[in-house]
Amino acid sequence: MNLKQHQEWLVDFYKRRDWYQYSSFIRLNFLTEEVGELSRAIRAIEIGRDHPGEHETAAEREYNLHEELADVMDQVLILCDKYDVDPDSLMAFSEKKLKKRFNEK
Repeated sequence: MNLKQHQEWLVDFYKRRDWYQYSSFIRLNFLTEEVGELSRAIRAIEIGRDHPGEHETAAEREYNLHEELADVMDQVLILCDKYDVDPDSLMAFSEKKLKKRFNEK
């Protein structure tokens, strides 16, 4: 499955569960929440968490990282759909912007 196929599946999934109708402002809050969970996952990998009751294995930390990265991606894909932005175009947009900004070819 490529990015566009996943986005189409995701939009359908969200619509079937009545999750799609939330405004972009609410969706942005969901994205912020997921970025916070991603931050926690990366912290656990990089510096650990000295928290009683939390004893994740390296494999569990790696799984959680993938889970949170996917959650962030999904929120971005929903926002792309709401604003009719082709997610594949973002990669080219990013590359062009960075090359221009840093005078690279």
